[in-house]
Amino acid sequence: MIVRRNLQPRMILHYTWRQLTYYLVLSTSIVILHDIYEVVIFNIPSYTIAALGTALAIFLGFKNDHAYDRWWEARKIWGLMVNYSRAWARQATTLVMSEDGVEHEEIKAFQKTLVYRHIAFVNALRVFLRKKNAYNKDQSELFEDENTYADTKSFLSEEEYNDFCNQDNPPNYLLQRQGEELKHAFQRGWISDYRFIKMEETLVDFNDIQGMSERIKNTPLPRQYTFFSRVFVLIHCTLLPMVFVSELGWKTIPIALAVSFVFLALDLIGERTEDPFENRLEDTPMTSLSLTIETNLKEQLKESHTNFPQKYQPEDGIVF
Repeated sequence: MIVRRNLQPRMILHYTWRQLTYYLVLSTSIVILHDIYEVVIFNIPSYTIAALGTALAIFLGFKNDHAYDRWWEARKIWGLMVNYSRAWARQATTLVMSEDGVEHEEIKAFQKTLVYRHIAFVNALRVFLRKKNAYNKDQSELFEDENTYADTKSFLSEEEYNDFCNQDNPPNYLLQRQGEELKHAFQRGWISDYRFIKMEETLVDFNDIQGMSERIKNTPLPRQYTFFSRVFVLIHCTLLPMVFVSELGWKTIPIALAVSFVFLALDLIGERTEDPFENRLEDTPMTSLSLTIETNLKEQLKESHTNFPQKYQPEDGIVF
């Protein structure tokens, strides 16, 4: 997620230089052919490009609005993850107890297991959502190695970690294990039936969070919006210098380039916002949120601050 107020010019050029180069060469060529050699005479009415520009602006606005909705929904989902994670740690440390109300070492270890397995779940879901898929556009843009579940290893036993890595849906496997552990605690009398139900409801909330995240990840914005917006921007920006050249002459080059950049930027904003789990600059900051959850839950376990993860710091105005 970009938190810097001003975008760096090199970042903008990185994503636009190819198209801008095309528009620059096109505008220059049209001016040369029209004004110098008079090989081609362009006489396209200005109202045609005005009508096309208006329609294109409406189309891009519609697309960007839906792209932002997807990004904001993803952020809200992971906001819920933070809230429910804190609730889970509180339930694990306050609702699990022996029949005599004394917290024995075995129960403390069990509480820690529930909390640590949940931290593993959060990290596993982050990796699961960011892993490569069939429609990821440019894998060279990935900024972190999210193809392994190494971050979960310290929170699981060796046997459980090995089983976890062999699952088709590792995060769901951890939720299943949490449910089985709750059943075990209920059978041993560590939680009452009412407490068992309340903690199971929290696990269902985590199922919902995972399901909502997977829905956004596996259902891209209809590709016809992305395809046709790109085509329409290309047509509009190609026609611009042909309309301007008869009236503006050499001024056509900077003016056509500036207008083309505006529509190109609008198109790229929507395209790069619509998929919030791709581990890119515009990504939902799941790494930062995962570290926040880990810190909060370890604090609820009353662990030493020396065991807390290093506080996440933005890099060049970017939070992952």
